[in-house]
Amino acid sequence: MKVSEVVPVKFVGGKMLILDQSKLPGEEKYLEMETKEDIYVAIKKLKVRGAPAIGVAAAYGLYVSTRHSHAKTLKEFRPEVKEVADYIVKARPTAVNLSWALSRMMDRLDTFNGDVSDAKQMLLSEADKIRVEDENSCHKMGEYGLTLLKPGMGILTHCNAGTLATAKYGTSLAPIYLGTEKNYDFKVFADETRPLLQGARLTAWELTKAGVDVTLICDNMASIVMKNGWIDAVVVGCDRMAANGDGANKIGTSAVAILAKEYGIPFYMFVPTSTIDYDTKTGDDIQIELRDGKEISEMWYKQPMAPQGVKTYNPSFDVTPARYITAVITENGIVRAPYEENLLKLKERTVK
Repeated sequence: MKVSEVVPVKFVGGKMLILDQSKLPGEEKYLEMETKEDIYVAIKKLKVRGAPAIGVAAAYGLYVSTRHSHAKTLKEFRPEVKEVADYIVKARPTAVNLSWALSRMMDRLDTFNGDVSDAKQMLLSEADKIRVEDENSCHKMGEYGLTLLKPGMGILTHCNAGTLATAKYGTSLAPIYLGTEKNYDFKVFADETRPLLQGARLTAWELTKAGVDVTLICDNMASIVMKNGWIDAVVVGCDRMAANGDGANKIGTSAVAILAKEYGIPFYMFVPTSTIDYDTKTGDDIQIELRDGKEISEMWYKQPMAPQGVKTYNPSFDVTPARYITAVITENGIVRAPYEENLLKLKERTVK
């Protein structure tokens, strides 16, 4: 399987399909999405995950959830669509692409002039645009990221920011795929990423399928592989970046960043501009999703592996302070500190 064959969200033959990532790597199964409840559950239960892929799924989901509306006028149709958007956006609070994609779809609908049938087709067209833009964005991030890497490097990654998390290519894995095409011979080390094992189930799976040299390690082994001199760079994705450069990503990312700084290893965070939340001042303002503690104690075991009734704390994300991030890679270029100043310049340049 090549990277181009991994499509986490697709719309073909009038059907919206998502690859059920909760079943990987054991089963590759696509699920058809037909209702707002289907979309909500798919996002909530991590059947589709990764900030960009969630945005794409939400966009298509808004269309498929409203395409059978019986509204006769836009005045009737707009409130129906908004109700669906308000429902889907509650599925996961941290990944900003979810609210970003739905807001973009609603903004287009609010300014659209025409009949309801044309409005529905516009929503589908806008979802297509979001998907294509993300694919192009990931490819550009891959090109920029590759300028920071050299052939033969050992690269550590955490969670999954590959093609499974995006429309295609991935964010932090994009330079690895592009480098592999150029025979860079990267040696990738993938953290397993407890408790949901995205690194083990997803990153190791897609890199192996694409012929990339990948070694799976437990999360608590990151320090020793760095100490051994096997890691030359760390690449990770991001679910929401605050205006000051603090980045929320899968739980455990901040620990990797702190280790990388201790060992003098560059830590690169790959952030699509759609993931930068300029309305969020610092990482302290990012809402962190808390999930069921059974994911820690029971989910992957035949029998519980913790005492009955023990308290659990299961945050899905943590925030890496900007001071630990060597560079932020976007589709519009590489940004370095001071982030509050340079991210704003990036925004102004992008708008122009």
